Amino acid sequence: MHLQGKTAVVTGAGRGIGRAVALELARQGASVIVVDPGVGRGGEKTEERPADDVVAEIIAAGGKAQANYDSVADYLKAGLMIKQCVDAYGKIDILVNVAGNLRERMIWNMSEDDFDSVITVHLKGNWNTCHHAVKYMRQAGHGRIINFSSDAFKGSVGQCNYSAAKAGIIGLTRSIAKEAYKNGVTANAICPSADTRMTLTPEVKENRRRKFEAGLLTKEQYELTLVHRGPEYIAPMVAYLATDNADTINGQVFHVERGRINTYVFGDDYKFLHKGDDGLFTVEELIETVPGSLMSGIVPVVPPVKMADAVSSNAAKKEKTA
Repeated sequence: MHLQGKTAVVTGAGRGIGRAVALELARQGASVIVVDPGVGRGGEKTEERPADDVVAEIIAAGGKAQANYDSVADYLKAGLMIKQCVDAYGKIDILVNVAGNLRERMIWNMSEDDFDSVITVHLKGNWNTCHHAVKYMRQAGHGRIINFSSDAFKGSVGQCNYSAAKAGIIGLTRSIAKEAYKNGVTANAICPSADTRMTLTPEVKENRRRKFEAGLLTKEQYELTLVHRGPEYIAPMVAYLATDNADTINGQVFHVERGRINTYVFGDDYKFLHKGDDGLFTVEELIETVPGSLMSGIVPVVPPVKMADAVSSNAAKKEKTA
């Protein structure tokens, strides 16, 4: 067991990826605080207590675990869940932030509450737990923080709140890595891809089927979406980052899914425009040089199309359906 004697707090640990992580850390010898308020996919309150089930599973396997039913969105309660670990097990070695919710809407349909709820649970919630945990970790001279981001940090249709939060989590994680490394604390982020109640909804399944039938997905691509990609494929990478073997890995972001792990490169300058003299570019110079220099080889976020053509096409579609 690679985490024998270690202690951990795992948020969002009642279901999905968080549950798989809590079970794997316990399997590796860690004592775990299983945090989950038992809310629905959108953060709505329920009477469920999935944290109890995970705790029972860990104890039945010979491990140590306690449940916590509070929300990471509450600053004081986030502090208490970290303190619970210290009080119960004498320290906190590992913090894994998985807790989250989803409120999908296009930006023009998204309410302020939809935006605030997702930002508060994901980004503020990560800050809350990290803020409290790092204080203990710095004093101990050791700590592992693994935050969960998403490939949505690149931008995701219908999820501007979620995308903003997940991009923010990467910035938060890299900042902690730079601030706390001298105290023996590392912070890394994971962008997972797994089938959970958060991601594999009936709407998602139906949308994939429609894309296949419309010829937007090949048969091979569609069949790949039917292959089981459970949370258990994410957990080992989390456990690895929590070990002493990973003490030189810090401030990194990993994509993890069944059969594949990859890294991302952030902050590297790629293409340049230089100008001597006073260094002031004119708009005319930028019109002439940017497309063939700075943008050469850049993969566009959306298919390149002139806005006038896009507006015209959209107007034609509206007229046809009127």
